[in-house]
Amino acid sequence: MAAIKLGLVGVGKIARDQHFPAIHANPDFDLVAVASRHATVDGLPSYHDVAEMLAAHPEIEAVSICTPPQSRHEIARFVLESGRHVMMEKPPGATVTEVHDLIDLACRRDLALMATWHSRYAPAVIPAKEWIAQRRLRRVHVTWREDVRHWHPGQDWVWEAGGLGVFDPGINALSIITAILPNPLIMQEATLDFPANRHSPVTATLSMKDVAGLPVTADFHWLQTGPQTWDIQVEAEDGVLTLSRGGAAMSIDGVAQLEQKEQEYPGLYRRFAQLVPKAGIDADMAPLHLVADAFLRGERRTVDAFHW
Repeated sequence: MAAIKLGLVGVGKIARDQHFPAIHANPDFDLVAVASRHATVDGLPSYHDVAEMLAAHPEIEAVSICTPPQSRHEIARFVLESGRHVMMEKPPGATVTEVHDLIDLACRRDLALMATWHSRYAPAVIPAKEWIAQRRLRRVHVTWREDVRHWHPGQDWVWEAGGLGVFDPGINALSIITAILPNPLIMQEATLDFPANRHSPVTATLSMKDVAGLPVTADFHWLQTGPQTWDIQVEAEDGVLTLSRGGAAMSIDGVAQLEQKEQEYPGLYRRFAQLVPKAGIDADMAPLHLVADAFLRGERRTVDAFHW
């Protein structure tokens, strides 16, 4: 089968660090052109926006969208209406409704749509899910603490309404726990700390339960310097499983079981290559629903202003 002609919108850090290497390593894709308001890519035709790119390259069959979430719905809708398949960076949108709209549109147009929860493709996620499925659980706790200045240097969009703030990384943890736990989660309480000069939270503590009563808590923090912490601890009646390094490593009762190099984005593009020929939909909304519920249920507190 011929390689899928691909366009990419949004040439930022995540596109350069993750998407381009994954695309170039995958023979199922041929990256034809990019669109970005502020950047170009050496060796590729570069356009100011998606409309210019698609007009210049009608051969493009699918588009990967790596823009901030606030603009993603308009771009994705334009691409779907033009008859192309769509892949979206996480989170798939700034609101729940707009993502449901894209799912409905993709179904009506018989096009593939993928929401890329990249952390679900971490190597220890499936083994953890299999371990959990065989046990009675007691509690789950998530600790997700990283440094916004390192991962989003000078990117003010992450602090704007719809940028999600600390939930930009925190939703990665939510994407894992909604994948590995057997039942839906209900938000019970949340505390969200907003810097005095920003519109999105810098820390969040969440208290959830699944529909069977399993307590699930989370601690998200966006100002941790030094080593970063991406851990999920699952306590069962007969042992404790810990996912660390964002799901790249797994231990049981402190004994290492698995540790591999990150291969999340190559996994995403392998999955998208499967979806395109059959116009499949892979757009689970559970992680974004939990973020929305945290804002709905959350106590809002004002903390010190944030400055780069």
